[in-house]
Amino acid sequence: MILQDFYDGKAFDAYEFFGAHPENGKTVFRTYAPAASSVKVIGSFNGWKGVEMTQEGRSGVFTYVSDNARAGDLYKFQITSRNGSTVDHCDPYGFGMELRPASASIVTDLSGFEWHDREWMEKRTRNFNSPLSIYEVHLGSWHTNPDDENGWFTYSEIADRLIKYVKENHFTHIEFMPLSEHPADESWGYQNTGFFSPTSRYGTAKELMELVDKCHANGIGVIIDFVPVHFAIDSYGLGHYDGSDLYNLPDNDVGNSEWGTMNFNHSRREVACFLQSCANYWLKEYHFDGIRMDAISRAIYWNGDPNRGVNQNAVSFISNMNSGLHALHPSAMLIAEDSTAFLKVTAAAEYGGLGFDYKWDLGWMNDTLEYFKVPPMYRPDHYYELVFSMEYFFSEHFILPFSHDEVVHGKATIVQKMWGDYDFKFPQVRALYMYMFAHPGKKLNFMGNEIAQFREWDEKREQDWDILKYPLHDSFHRYFAELNRIYTTYEALYRDELNDHNFKWLESFAKDKSVYVFETGMGKKKIISAFNFSDEDRGKISFDASGKRKITELISSDYDIYSGSTHKGDDSIDVHYNKAENYSRITVHLPPFTGVMYLSEE
Repeated sequence: MILQDFYDGKAFDAYEFFGAHPENGKTVFRTYAPAASSVKVIGSFNGWKGVEMTQEGRSGVFTYVSDNARAGDLYKFQITSRNGSTVDHCDPYGFGMELRPASASIVTDLSGFEWHDREWMEKRTRNFNSPLSIYEVHLGSWHTNPDDENGWFTYSEIADRLIKYVKENHFTHIEFMPLSEHPADESWGYQNTGFFSPTSRYGTAKELMELVDKCHANGIGVIIDFVPVHFAIDSYGLGHYDGSDLYNLPDNDVGNSEWGTMNFNHSRREVACFLQSCANYWLKEYHFDGIRMDAISRAIYWNGDPNRGVNQNAVSFISNMNSGLHALHPSAMLIAEDSTAFLKVTAAAEYGGLGFDYKWDLGWMNDTLEYFKVPPMYRPDHYYELVFSMEYFFSEHFILPFSHDEVVHGKATIVQKMWGDYDFKFPQVRALYMYMFAHPGKKLNFMGNEIAQFREWDEKREQDWDILKYPLHDSFHRYFAELNRIYTTYEALYRDELNDHNFKWLESFAKDKSVYVFETGMGKKKIISAFNFSDEDRGKISFDASGKRKITELISSDYDIYSGSTHKGDDSIDVHYNKAENYSRITVHLPPFTGVMYLSEE
C-alpha cells in the first residue's frame, strides 16, 4: 500500500499494510491511531505486557516488529488517548479473533492455501444473462452439530453436506449471512467488531477458503454479506478507537443506528479505505463471487430517513468504492439491500449511479406477500399491486428476495403468511413460488423457505428438517426444486431481463377473476405463465399470443405429485391460430390457487 493513497481515501489494499503480518520469522504490527498519545501491543507472545509501538513523525501509524510473535498468538492494541484513558482494542485489520466473549485478535498467516478454482474464476460472470438463484444461509443454524457445545459445524465439516443439498435443489449460489467476527449471536453477524476476521464460531480462515474452493469445484457461486454502514458498540471495537471519533460519527442524533450500533463516518478518507479494503479483502483473499451490502438505505439517507436528506459523503463513498471494486474484480457481483426509491442504484458511477450490479426488490416482496395475506374475496381490490412491479422493473437490475428478514420477529414464515388454514396455505404458497420464479428478476430464498417451514427462524435452533416426513412439506420441497431446475434451464426466464421486449402481459385486466398471464423471452422459445389466485375454479381461460404457437405445459402448481388435484398429463390446452391476423388464441384450464408454466414455441 502507498501510504499517501490511504490518506487520500484511494487505497483498496490497506489490510496488506495494517494489522499483524508474519514476515521472515518476525511479525510486523501496525495500527492507525492519529489521536492517540501512545499505543502498545500486548499479547500472549509477551505475557500481555505492553510493548511500546513507534510512530513515524505525525503519520498516525504506529509500528512494532516482534521477534517472538507467531501465527496463532493472541494480541490487542493498548491505546492511551490524549485525555489519559487507556483501552485495549482488537485489531481493526486483524485476520482472526477469539471466540466470544473473548475479544483478542489472532496473528493469522493467510498465505499457503492452494486454490483449485482457476477455471471457475476465469469464467465467472455477474450473471446478467445467466440464472441466479441464491440460497441465503445462516451457517450456525442450517444444520447443528450434536457433538459441539454450541451446535456448530466448522466451515470444513459442513462443506460437503451443504454443497450436495444446494446442487440437489438447483440453486446457483449460496449467500452467507455475515461471517466476519461479531460478539452477539443474536445480531446474526450484522454487528461487527472484526471486519477482516472470519468468525471463529465455524473455524479458521483457511477452512473458510476450503469451503469456497469446494463450492467452486461443484459449480456453485458464493456471496458474502458485508456491513459498511455501522458497527458494534463494544468498547474493544472500532468506537472511539484512538480516543477520538476516528471510525464513528460523533455521538449525536445520527451517530447511532436504530440497532444501537455506531454509524461509520464515511466522510473520513481513512474510513473509506478501511471499508473498501475490507470488501476487496473478501473478494481477493477468499474468492467470493459477490458481496451483498447491508442497510444501504441507512447510508443513502441519514439513518435511513429521507426527511433528513441525502448523506452525500456516504453516497460518494459507495459510488467510489463500487467503481474501484469493479476495476479490481470485473466479474464479481455487488448487491445492495436498499428499500428506498433512490435513483440509479444499479447504474455505473460514470453515469451518476451508485455502481451496484443488483438491488433487492423489496417493493415487489412487500406487495406480493401482502397480496397473499388478503382473503380471496377481497383480492380483486388489490389486483394491480401485482401488476405494479413491472411498471418500474426496467429501471434497475433487481433480485426478488424472500430473505431472513421476512421470517423473524413475529412476521411469520412465507407459508404462514398465506391466507387461510393449513390446507389452504399450501396451494397458495405453491402458486406464489411459481409467480416468483416466472417473474423477471433474479431470485433469493432464505433457508427453510424451500421446505415450507412453519416455525420462524431462530439462530439458536437448526431448521425443522423433520417436517419433511409430512407429505405436504415433502411434496413442496420437491416442487420447489423443480421450479429452480426449470428456472435454470430455460433462457426465457433469465436472459435479457432489462429489455422491455422480454416481457409482455397477456392478461392483466382480469381483476374480478384474480387471473394473471404473462410471457417472458424474446427468442423462438418463450415461457407463458398463467395464474389463478382466487379460490374458485375459473374453468377455461383464453388469451392471445403473437404468431403461430406450439404450447407445452412444463409444470403446474396443482399437480397431484405436489399434493394438488391435477394429474400430470391431464393438461387441457387448445391453440387456435388466426393466420389472417397472425396470432394464436390459447385456452387453458386454471384450478383455484394455481399457477401453470408453459413452453411456447413459434
